[in-house]
Formats: sequence, C-alpha cells, structure tokens
Amino acid sequence: MFVRIVKMSFHEKHITAFLSMFEEKKTFIRASIGCELLELYQDKTNPEIFFTYSYWKEEEDLENYRNSKLFKDVWAKTKIFFNDKPLAWSVDKKVSLL
Repeated sequence: MFVRIVKMSFHEKHITAFLSMFEEKKTFIRASIGCELLELYQDKTNPEIFFTYSYWKEEEDLENYRNSKLFKDVWAKTKIFFNDKPLAWSVDKKVSLL
C-alpha cells in the first residue's frame, strides 16, 4: 500500500465551491478500484491550503484512477480554483499506530 498526498492552495473566494464539489465527488473517488482511504484536510493557519490523503493498494490503481473520466472531470473543475501550483507526493507507508 502507498499513500498519495496532494497539497492544493485555493483562492479564498473559491473554497466553498471546491468543498461543495469535493462533497459531491468524494464517494465516487473513494469507490475507485484500489482506493482504501480518502481524507481531506484544511490547514489551521492558512485556510486556503488543503491536503488530500488517499491510500492505494497498488500504484497501478492510482494510475487507473488518474486516467479515468472521474479524475479528469474532478481535476478540470478543481484546478481553475487554484492560487498556486499543486504539489503531490507518492509515499510508502512504513508505520501506522492506531
């Protein structure tokens, strides 16, 4: 399993629209083959910054999602709200204590 972390920064005036779109699409994203977890975080000191964390069984599952109509639709709607270039990391989870 690996984790995909994406940092996004939005113009303040678009945050409500982004959150509405995420609420509408989150179940579909989470239902993508291989997606085991989807989380959205908002920075406590800068409310324009958000992070998504998604856990994937295989890198191929993430790539299949990234090539899907769902992703292309979500990303096209999301990127118009950005006020900075998004950053993304794919990391291997090494330890998790619950």
